[in-house]
Amino acid sequence: MSKILGRKQTFGDRIFQWLSIGCIFFALSILVLLVGDIIFDGASRINLSFFNSFPSRFPEKAGIKAALAGSLCLMLLVILITTPLGIGAAIYLEEYAPKNKFTRFIELNIANLAGVPSVIYGLLGLQLFVRYLHFDRSLIAGALTLSLLILPVIIIASREALRTVPNSIREGAFALGATKWQAVFHQVLPVALPTMMTGCILAFSRAIGEAAPLITIGALTYIPFLPDGIFSPFTALPIQSFNWLSRPQEAFHANAAAAIIVLLVILLGMNSLAIWLRHRFQRKLQ
Repeated sequence: MSKILGRKQTFGDRIFQWLSIGCIFFALSILVLLVGDIIFDGASRINLSFFNSFPSRFPEKAGIKAALAGSLCLMLLVILITTPLGIGAAIYLEEYAPKNKFTRFIELNIANLAGVPSVIYGLLGLQLFVRYLHFDRSLIAGALTLSLLILPVIIIASREALRTVPNSIREGAFALGATKWQAVFHQVLPVALPTMMTGCILAFSRAIGEAAPLITIGALTYIPFLPDGIFSPFTALPIQSFNWLSRPQEAFHANAAAAIIVLLVILLGMNSLAIWLRHRFQRKLQ
C-alpha cells in the first residue's frame, strides 16, 4: 500500500514539475517575443543623435536628451530621499520600537501601502506636492511622489534583511559592553547591508519605469531643455515613450521602441548592480 502511495505521489510530483516548467517557459517565451519586437522596431533609431537631441515634431530629428536627463535626475533625488528614510525607519521598527498595538498598526499599514496601485500615489502627489505645497510640475514633486511609491517596499525589504541577522551577533556585542547603537551600527547593519542594498536597488528600478504617477501629477511631454534645478519642469523616459506611442505616425512608434530599449538597458544595469553589490558585500563578510 505504501509503495502504491509513493508511486502516486511521485507521479503527481512529476506532473506538477512539468506544469511549472511549462508555465515558466510560456511566460519567458512571451517576454522574449515582446522584447524581440521592441528591439526589431527600435534598434535602427539607437544612435548618437537620438541621445543628443530634444523632442521634435519631426520623428527623424526627435531624441531622448531631455527625457534621459530627467529620469537620471529623478532617480538621484529618489535615492537621496528614500535611502535614509527607508533604512532608518526599518532600523527603528526592528531594533528600537516597542512591540505593542501601535507599532503593529504601523507595520500593517506599511505592508498595505506596498500593494497600493501606483496611480493612487500619483493622485496623492498631485494633491499634496503639486497643489498644496505649490511645487507645480517640477522634479522635486515627481521625486517625492515616486519616493512615496517605493518607500514601503524599501522599509519591508530592509526589515527582512535585519531579521536575517542572528541574535547571537547582538548578544555578543552587548556582552562586550557595546551600546544599542554600537551593536546595530557596527555589527548588525554590515551583515544586513547586502540584502538591504539589493532591495533598495530593485525598488529604484521599479520607480524609474513608472509612468502612471508622473502622468497623474502632470509631467510635461515636451521639454526642449535640460533640468536646471529641483523646481524645474521635467520629462522622463516613460513619459516620452507614452507620448510617442500616442502619435499616429509609425516613425514615432519606432522612437518609442528605441526609448524603451534604453530604459530596459538601465533597468538591467541596475539589477546587475544589485547582484554585484550583494556578492561583493557577502565576500567581505566571509
